[in-house]
Amino acid sequence: MKNRRVYRLVLLAAAVFSLSLPVLADVSPGQQASDAVRVMREIMATPDKSIPTDLLREARAVAVIPDVLKVGLIFGGRRGEGLISVKQADGSWSYPSYVVIAGGSFGLQIGVSKTDLVLVFRTQRGVDSLVSGKFTIGADASAAAGPVGRSAGAATDGGLNAEIYSYSRARGLFAGIALDGAVLKPDYAANAAIYGEGVTPRRIFEGGVGQVPVAVTEFRDRLKAYTQP
Repeated sequence: MKNRRVYRLVLLAAAVFSLSLPVLADVSPGQQASDAVRVMREIMATPDKSIPTDLLREARAVAVIPDVLKVGLIFGGRRGEGLISVKQADGSWSYPSYVVIAGGSFGLQIGVSKTDLVLVFRTQRGVDSLVSGKFTIGADASAAAGPVGRSAGAATDGGLNAEIYSYSRARGLFAGIALDGAVLKPDYAANAAIYGEGVTPRRIFEGGVGQVPVAVTEFRDRLKAYTQP
């Protein structure tokens, strides 16, 4: 009986991971940038259900990670690639650095899904940790599911205490999500493909790059459009 149960779990695991294969295809850094622009455009298209614009205006950085893959069979994991831009001292947005997010979970779960993620950084601490290498959401910077609507203050009664607000969108639905334990780190391979070998996130954020593809520039410009007074 026990062996039969194990056999069924193995078959189930094989089925789950075989289903995930079609969505594991490589996406070019240029396409990732285009997808990130699309995600922001679609999320912000409905003001009453979007990220509050006052929250975005006060943000120190914004990361958009389209199509995060989550695979679960008792043990689960998620992984995705996206972009993050930081706000400069003069209030402008930097060119984005590419990032990878990964994390695991345990519990009654099975299946494969893809989710768009947006992370809004409200302090410099999380940004500094990312520039230094990587950081864990919830450990290196406090995180909470973000409010939605026209005003962040109205949505949370002014209780905006988290350093990072996280959002997810799956099957057209958009809402805050808790991501404690997920690790965010620079995607050096994608940065090299776009900006050249050896280009660090710090150099990107400080504007020390040139000949940036249109899709990458558009990501920065899209943030600018959403945060203008």
